[in-house]
Amino acid sequence: MVGVNGQELEVKFYVASLQAVERRLLAMGAALHQPRTHEVNLRFDTPQGDLHKGFQVLRLRQDTAATLTYKGPGEVQGGVRARREIEFQVSDLQAARECLEALGYQVALMYEKYRAVYRLEGALVTLDEMPYGDFVEIEAPDPELIASLAEKLGLDWEVRILDGYVALFERLRAARGFEFRDLSFENFSGVQVSPGDLGVSPAG
Repeated sequence: MVGVNGQELEVKFYVASLQAVERRLLAMGAALHQPRTHEVNLRFDTPQGDLHKGFQVLRLRQDTAATLTYKGPGEVQGGVRARREIEFQVSDLQAARECLEALGYQVALMYEKYRAVYRLEGALVTLDEMPYGDFVEIEAPDPELIASLAEKLGLDWEVRILDGYVALFERLRAARGFEFRDLSFENFSGVQVSPGDLGVSPAG
């Protein structure tokens, strides 16, 4: 969901139980927008890592469709993370990948998740199962709505997360000394990750 001026506005919360949040969503009348779906993301960059250095994202995602996304550098607005986002579906993921590679980009990272999405009061609330933990993400056109929904869902606003999943992964790799590149369920098989390893706190 893109807000005013093509900006994405969102926050994340680390949670101990996605099922508890889902029960609250349903009790509040939320409508299922996307059932639990496996999602694979390919992050592209130059061989020199220019996009990463410039806090930009170029991503191909495969879930119920193939989507190409550009995200610009982020900033904090009204207590939430704001960044420019350009996103559109592509008909052929492999052709899109070959196009990006022909332009000199290469896959710098693969990450995956399971995601279910609900619509509530004009916002999207996503329930994300990452290889290193479970998260709730609230995305809406304005920061006030995001904060209001977080409160209604019983999520502690003071421990909201403004970093992206890849930034959390980089923090985790540094903390634990992981040498693998990809944020995959296979790489995290049998690995226990605490909120402290990620530098976050449970939101309730």
